[in-house]
Amino acid sequence: MKINVDGSSLGNPGNAGASGVLRDNEGKGSHDEKGFDFAFMDADKENYLEYHETLMKLVKVGGIIAYDNTMMFGAVAMGENDEMPPFMRKYRGPLMTLNSFLASDPRIEL
Repeated sequence: MKINVDGSSLGNPGNAGASGVLRDNEGKGSHDEKGFDFAFMDADKENYLEYHETLMKLVKVGGIIAYDNTMMFGAVAMGENDEMPPFMRKYRGPLMTLNSFLASDPRIEL
């Protein structure tokens, strides 16, 4: 199963909205009332924090949520004025915000 929140996944065109759409491996919509053991987030980085709250409702207690690019090739550890490609600079701030939030969120373990 995967949650598609921005519609950018290959084979899933269109905008699903912030609440997301759960899809099986064949791309069919699905929902599991019991929750999920694992979720992998690979979406627009600016909204990861919002998607985190959605996933917290979908993933079982004790489940795992993995986020793509949270270190952004080391950009989150670089200085504000360090040289980096534009795409890294664009996502550095939102990912640093997410990482800080996750580090202080008492509901999760890192």
